[in-house]
Amino acid sequence: MELFGTAGVRGPARTDVTPSLALRLGRAAAVDGAEFVIGRDGRETGAALAAAIESGLQSGGADAIRVGRVSTPALAYASRGRRGIMVTASHNPPADNGLKFFVDGTEYDRRAERDLESRVRSDSPPVPWNEWGDRAELATIEAYRDAVSAYVADEAGTCEGVRVAVDCGNGTSGLTTPQVLRGLDARVATLNANVDGHFPGRESKPTAESLADLRAFVDDGPFDLGIGHDGDGDRIVVVDADGEVVHEDTVLAVIAERYTETSDASDPVVVTTPNASGRIDERVEAAGGRVERVRLGGLHEGIAAANAEGTDDTAVAFAAEPWKHTHTRFGPWIDATVSAALLTAMIADRGLPALLEPITERPYRKTNVECPDEHKPAVMSRLESLLPDAFPEADAETEHGVRLTFPDGSWVLVRPSGTEPYVRIYAESNRVDDLTRAATETVEDALSDVSEGRGRA
Repeated sequence: MELFGTAGVRGPARTDVTPSLALRLGRAAAVDGAEFVIGRDGRETGAALAAAIESGLQSGGADAIRVGRVSTPALAYASRGRRGIMVTASHNPPADNGLKFFVDGTEYDRRAERDLESRVRSDSPPVPWNEWGDRAELATIEAYRDAVSAYVADEAGTCEGVRVAVDCGNGTSGLTTPQVLRGLDARVATLNANVDGHFPGRESKPTAESLADLRAFVDDGPFDLGIGHDGDGDRIVVVDADGEVVHEDTVLAVIAERYTETSDASDPVVVTTPNASGRIDERVEAAGGRVERVRLGGLHEGIAAANAEGTDDTAVAFAAEPWKHTHTRFGPWIDATVSAALLTAMIADRGLPALLEPITERPYRKTNVECPDEHKPAVMSRLESLLPDAFPEADAETEHGVRLTFPDGSWVLVRPSGTEPYVRIYAESNRVDDLTRAATETVEDALSDVSEGRGRA
């Protein structure tokens, strides 16, 4: 059984993430702690799955505290000092749902997830009747919003005078981001801010295409920026005053540079992922820090590893993958509402063009090669030798896929998708088309070798 992907358990609610599975996961998770907070996004299937999780927790001997419809960052905030479970499929279609597990604000790491899977397989019976847990309710949204506002005001000041349009995508960020921005004196207009699990305004995943209405609204109006979120409020997409999407790695680099500059540590570290741009390294190094990379979906593991290996002079200043940011001074979870407020406050101070001016943007491409799931291990094993041979001038790393870094700062990453039947190729270079074409041909050669029995597992 492989329940957990790169971001918890996720899939169709009718066939995969069912109430019966939620019940078993809740009972298995009860072994981990005495008290859990349970939240859900606005999906139609969320209430039933949350009830099943609660039943599983209580019959496993843990107390279940219901916090209702919240964003994932707000649930993580509520899980400090205890454990938490968020019922969400994030940016997936409305028929999907999922479960994310937290301990003290941090997502479960791989070991904790595997232990949980093992207990689900054993399907232990309920604990004795007189050891079942209790159920309670807790209001957490207001406390979370107040905490974000206080943090951003202390970190970067207010958002006074900034005109911002926020497209919440009918997700639970509609309960957090507009309110925090208004509390920090921004002038806010909203789109799709009502929570609706059918996502009638647009698809839940914020992309350049799905944010077309926001982009036009910002371009036509008197706005300094636009912000788009996903269904559970942990992703952020930024739109400039002309309605153009600011590249996600540029946003990451802007925030990473600020956190590095303002860190008290002599060795500030920014944790990011292998698919993140070299522009991040450039800005972090210019500010006196360094970058460490970790697998996609593993920011929390990278933070823990950097802290464990560091000295008293080392601190993780910031951690992020494209669209998803962990503000380590505020908490160990991914939080798009903090990102929205912090960036808006920075714009109030300097303006978006000034923040973007130092960033060097090379052409960037992402493409996919179809690859059956069963072939992925052998294909990636084959690529560990084929790619370095095809690009002998590059330095190769194979910890998180195969990443090739060239002397001029260009790079290519090839990795298997954790959720779809693809091998993904990422490239950043002034010769990006040639580089992408050559990498794609190499991946296709590896797939052909494996399909014809010439690859090695």
